[in-house]
Amino acid sequence: MALDPNRGDLVVGVVGTGSMGRGIVQVAAAGGMHVIAYDANEGAAAKAKDFIAGMLTRQVEKGSLTADDAKAAVARIEVASDFAALARADVVVEAIVERLDVKQDLFARLDAICGPDAILASNTSSLPITAIAAKCKTPERVAGLHFFNPVPLMRLVEVIPGLRTRADVVEALVVIGRRMTREPVVCADSPGFIVNHVGRAYNPEALRILSERIATHDAIDRIMTGAAGFRMGPFTLMDLVGLDVGHAVMESLHAQYYFEPAYAPSPVMASRVDGGMIGQKAGAGWYAYQDGKKIEQPVRAKPDGAPGPVWVRPSDHNQDLQEPLLAMLRAGDATIESGPQPSADAIILLTPVGYDVTTAVAELKFDAARTVATDVLFGLKGPRTLMVTPATSPAIRDRAHALLAIDGQPVVVINDSPGFVAQRIVAQIVNVACNIAQRGIAAPADIDKGAKLGLGYPFGPLEWGDRLGAGRFLFVLERLHAFYQDPRYRPSPWLKRRVALGLSLTHPDPSL
Repeated sequence: MALDPNRGDLVVGVVGTGSMGRGIVQVAAAGGMHVIAYDANEGAAAKAKDFIAGMLTRQVEKGSLTADDAKAAVARIEVASDFAALARADVVVEAIVERLDVKQDLFARLDAICGPDAILASNTSSLPITAIAAKCKTPERVAGLHFFNPVPLMRLVEVIPGLRTRADVVEALVVIGRRMTREPVVCADSPGFIVNHVGRAYNPEALRILSERIATHDAIDRIMTGAAGFRMGPFTLMDLVGLDVGHAVMESLHAQYYFEPAYAPSPVMASRVDGGMIGQKAGAGWYAYQDGKKIEQPVRAKPDGAPGPVWVRPSDHNQDLQEPLLAMLRAGDATIESGPQPSADAIILLTPVGYDVTTAVAELKFDAARTVATDVLFGLKGPRTLMVTPATSPAIRDRAHALLAIDGQPVVVINDSPGFVAQRIVAQIVNVACNIAQRGIAAPADIDKGAKLGLGYPFGPLEWGDRLGAGRFLFVLERLHAFYQDPRYRPSPWLKRRVALGLSLTHPDPSL
């Protein structure tokens, strides 16, 4: 008989009361469910209950929770000293060490004592649910229920069926996740599930850009938080998480996907891990830290002097993106040449999507010393990106910098690259999300929800592709693939088909 997840007397067991486990206890109790908290370490569950009581008291002091509700939630938490107490639970959530053998042993023990209708769920972030359930006599009642840290603040929870998990178990966990005031997303049992899989683009592509000396780590962070709108740049994020943790995740997922080139770790990051420069907790990572605070890198000042005339090459395909730039230059009284060709003294300014300046110069026969480019795909928010080639004159570079800063916005100067910085990182994010959809790992809506709630992205990847033009991101990937001949930039079939048919990236495959 299937469990009724809406039952008022539903009992949730939680095994392991570390930072993740106690967070799960808190949201379950706050959601109105009776919770049995168990930890093999003596006294740990009681300490977790005291910690939760303190957290709820802070919510009361802030006015986000009533005193009565906080008291009732704490009263719903039962500290169990005996493993056998979990036999009374309707749902048991495991939050112990990330070792497959240890989890398999625990689930076999739970399988033996819990009632036949009970659901057994793992909070694993990296281990296959099918493998965890393999030692159980009833693997069909085992699933993943993956929360994010800190659990009370992170609204997302991933629900992951194993190969043998019953459909009613998945449906029940979705309801229970909502009762815990989380936003559930359902995904297949695959490496990284949704969130950690989508994250295979942001940091890895930023590391590739750094390793090619296209831009410095602080410049990449400024571009991605400014123009692209991320809450945190990739290198600041890596320092916060810890390079040792992040690199281990990269290596693990790269291996689990049988060395997919797009997910390859970076030797540049590996060397920092080997040297102990693992981020904020070590006082040094990509950035240096003093008293726990990041030491910011200085922003390059706007060069002195007038920018002089500029000739902006008319865009064949992206005129809508170019118009705001032209309007900004006109408002700043810039001298914009309007002839079919630039004069001998003019800056030659390109606004490409996907192209690098070197290729454009070679194809269009422009003067390489005077040709630069700026990224207009994400609008005119600062810092603006100015891209130069090895042949660009330093004087032209400085004049172009002054030109793009004419209204006071900061400018970041980078070396030549197909897709600048933001274009290629976001194109990779869109492409990875398309591959997740193509493989049937999750529904498009859940992919987007997972990225926004689990990673804090400004938009879901598929939503972002639709907003800025899926065809543009496809072209960025095609240019990257043509330039580097690297399989990591192969466009997803999901992306190619929907662009060709004029469909939204969220449009499902109707036959499955």
